[in-house]
Amino acid sequence: MLVAEILKDKGDAVYVIRPDATLGDACGQLDAKRVGALIVCDEDRVVGVLSERDVVRALAQDGKAALDKPVSEVMTADVVFAAPAETVAILMGRMTDRRIRHLPVLREGRLSGVISIGDVVKCQIAEATQEAESLRTYIAAG
Repeated sequence: MLVAEILKDKGDAVYVIRPDATLGDACGQLDAKRVGALIVCDEDRVVGVLSERDVVRALAQDGKAALDKPVSEVMTADVVFAAPAETVAILMGRMTDRRIRHLPVLREGRLSGVISIGDVVKCQIAEATQEAESLRTYIAAG
C-alpha cells in the first residue's frame, strides 16, 4: 500500500505548532488533539517534529521549567519525510532505522499529511489478514 492510499483512508489532518510556542502550549495541544506529535512549522515550512518522546526528555532534563521553553529548543529538527508514492514497507524500514514514529508527508513540497507508526502497523495487519483470507478461499476452492 502507498502513503497516498493511507492518507486517503485516514484523512490529511495535520496538527501544527509554531517554533516559538511554549512546550506547555504544545502539551495542551497534544492532549486536546489526542495525537503523539505535532509538526513544527514556521509559516509554510516544516522546521521540526515535536513528539511525546521529545517532551519527556525535556521534562527529565529540566523539570517543570521545560514547559516554558520554546518548542524550537525541544523539537527534533532533523525531519525525516515521506512521499505519497512510497510504500508501507519503505516507511517501516525508515521508521525502524531512525527510531521515529511520525513522518510528515510532502506532496509537491507542501505538507499534506502525517503517517504514524500506528498507521503503518494497521496497514500491515490489514494486508496480512487479506492475504490469509485469500489463501483460505483458494484452499477451500481447491
